[in-house]
Amino acid sequence: MLEFIQLLKQRYQAVSAQLGADSVKTSYQQRIDQLILAEAFIRKGQLIAASQQPLLQMAVVGPTQAGKSSLANVLLNSSAAGVSPLAGYTIHPQGFCNGVSIEDCNGLQRYFGRFQQLPQTQLSKDRHDCYSLSENTTDSGLLPHGVLWDTPDFDSIDSATYREGVIRAIALADMVILVVSKEKYADQSVWDIMAAVEELHQPTIICLNKLVEGSESVIIESLKEKWRHARTDEFPEVVPLYYQKPGGLPVWPESRRQLLNQLANKVRRDKHARFEQALLRRHWQTWLEPVFAEHRVLNDWAELVDLMIGQAMESYQRDYLNHPHHYETFQLAMTELLHLMEIPGLERVLAGTRKVLTWPVRQFMKLGRKSLHISDSSYEIALLNQIAEHTLIQLSDKLIDKTEQSQWWRQINSVLRSRRQDVLQDFGLAAKDYHLSFQQDVESAAHRLYYKLQEQPVVLNSLRATRATADAAVIALTLQMGGIGLHDLVVAPAMLTVTSLLAESAVGSYMHKVEAELKQNQFDTVKQALFVGSLRLKLLQLPEHLSMNTHFNISPDQLHAAELQLTEKRHGLRLL
Repeated sequence: MLEFIQLLKQRYQAVSAQLGADSVKTSYQQRIDQLILAEAFIRKGQLIAASQQPLLQMAVVGPTQAGKSSLANVLLNSSAAGVSPLAGYTIHPQGFCNGVSIEDCNGLQRYFGRFQQLPQTQLSKDRHDCYSLSENTTDSGLLPHGVLWDTPDFDSIDSATYREGVIRAIALADMVILVVSKEKYADQSVWDIMAAVEELHQPTIICLNKLVEGSESVIIESLKEKWRHARTDEFPEVVPLYYQKPGGLPVWPESRRQLLNQLANKVRRDKHARFEQALLRRHWQTWLEPVFAEHRVLNDWAELVDLMIGQAMESYQRDYLNHPHHYETFQLAMTELLHLMEIPGLERVLAGTRKVLTWPVRQFMKLGRKSLHISDSSYEIALLNQIAEHTLIQLSDKLIDKTEQSQWWRQINSVLRSRRQDVLQDFGLAAKDYHLSFQQDVESAAHRLYYKLQEQPVVLNSLRATRATADAAVIALTLQMGGIGLHDLVVAPAMLTVTSLLAESAVGSYMHKVEAELKQNQFDTVKQALFVGSLRLKLLQLPEHLSMNTHFNISPDQLHAAELQLTEKRHGLRLL
């Protein structure tokens, strides 16, 4: 699932980068943030699963100049977190190990992914893709053992990497300390982020900072109202913080000294997998809206391609298989029959073998020169290539009619134009391969007729006599040597004579049966080998050549595999 979420996020980022400043881009950015949060939450689950006793992670979060770093120092009982009167001073997630060593923090580099862990002193304002981890050397009476994260403002810098660092730090937290001031508590950014992380089910407290005596009651009532609008869970405990005039630091109330230790007891890591599934399920349909839209278009594309393939097969059947003057394949079988009747001793050899219906491939390959000539001179090959080219022209015309529907149709039409010759070339090669290999079926038809004629010696002798007097043998030999083309063979008087005599004989009905079966087999073979296995396949692969910067290009198979994971618990049981 992690790999799929990462893929989806990357596609959103690529597509979003091509969009203008509009509502779609804003919506996509929100989804990117949600996907980063989901990815980080999945990584946290991996972190929990990899450790027998995961460290407690605590995050101090809040808007600009709320006093987060100052509060972090109060909680740590140190000056480890850098502070400044200037807004946006903290721009990297900074972790402070309280009561634990850095060596205990295994797996954090893997959790943060592409973010690099650096010493606190090496953090640079020119880089947002990094974080720090250091040890708190003083004793804190307020914090449980674990890692306290001083996080950047989530409302100050419009940088994708900066936002990602904030989101990752928040998603890592087992418990959240939200810091707001009397000037900032009503900002929409505060409640947007608190609504977004509700699904992480992190025990939370609110620290109301920079207060003056007597002002907290009104603000707390307002906080309750805003919490109810943003979230559905219980309103957390609020800690009022007043400043010490000498040091300028907030004062943690003595009555709340054990509050954070009590909050740590509410952490439920055993339910992380369930929370993870719920988070994914809630946003799944929204995240995949553009992917579903592309799949609908892909289905429409497949239906259009199938329509074109169907029309192409109708043309092939009408203009070749059922055409009285163009269908050459059975006449080729007749020449093979004439050839069988002229081979000395063949009848004796065949009589001693099983009456198989397929001429062995090795026998056919001995006639390689003849086969190549047949392929080169075939009217069928020329017609098939013509039908394929006409199909692409018709398909392009239909795409032009659809270009106003969406950008997808415009771009697939462009891809079709650019790859048209490649598609036709592959089809032409496939047509030639088919035609050569299908000579085995022609040989088989000729042998079936010859076996049947052996049962009718009078008809067989009559045909031999007609073959000699009508110069059919010369025609057969000339065909094999490349002297005439297959189209000439169809209307050759000698072949018409032999075919007519055979049709009027005692084996006439059998001949028609063999011809019908050959024709049906030819139809099925051409459909599968050429129009389905080559042309249709190539056309259905064209969307893979669409730009990754403008399309998600996530296949139905990829989506199906991810959705299977979405319905499975980690131990493999189905979620009810």
